[in-house]
Amino acid sequence: MAEPITGISSMAMRQVLADLASDYERQSGSQVTVVAVGGVDAARRVRDGEAFDFVTLASDAIEQLAAAGRVDAATRADLARSGIAIAIRAGARRPDVSGELEVRAAVLNARSIGYSTGPSGAHLERLFGRWGIADTIAPRLVQASPGVPVAELVARGDAELGFQQLSELLHAPGIEVIGMLPPAIQGVTVFSAAVCTASTHRAATVALISFLASAKADATMHRHGMEPARSGS
Repeated sequence: MAEPITGISSMAMRQVLADLASDYERQSGSQVTVVAVGGVDAARRVRDGEAFDFVTLASDAIEQLAAAGRVDAATRADLARSGIAIAIRAGARRPDVSGELEVRAAVLNARSIGYSTGPSGAHLERLFGRWGIADTIAPRLVQASPGVPVAELVARGDAELGFQQLSELLHAPGIEVIGMLPPAIQGVTVFSAAVCTASTHRAATVALISFLASAKADATMHRHGMEPARSGS
């Protein structure tokens, strides 16, 4: 078997990449190992020059790493599009989240609101500001630590209402996904991959990224609540 290809990813793509790495290993014989951490931590580790062959993060983070000379921009490929979902603890009362006004009311009525440090969290903060409720709900906001799923906060009762990428909530125990943010307020994140300039297996890594961005990955993307990026092009 060839020397392993190593990657680092944010938590949102963790399960998708784990499944696709197994598929690719069966197809190519190349072993793929991916470390999944909080997106901020992943970007920092690549920026610090840690020896990974590829990185998968939100597209704006990949652009920043390219500008810093830590990934090869020519190898970048958009992989998946991911929307923000809403979750409650399993068996809890289900608030109406059918429209923007209903979601705003649910947030105002929630005892505690969980959100992440990633792209979905930044989108929620902007949304709360636009609604004019940021100061009102500030004491009730619970931000998950980097790498900690919002689902954990919801499942143990630390957050009555949780917001995060659907892929991070979909299969989590102890919670129920009650819907997506309505289209008028939805925030879709594009996750991209690129070869790190520290890579010593450039050709093999380019081949892997091509597989991750191909139609062969579509079923896995869908199974974990994501859309192939090219479907939104």
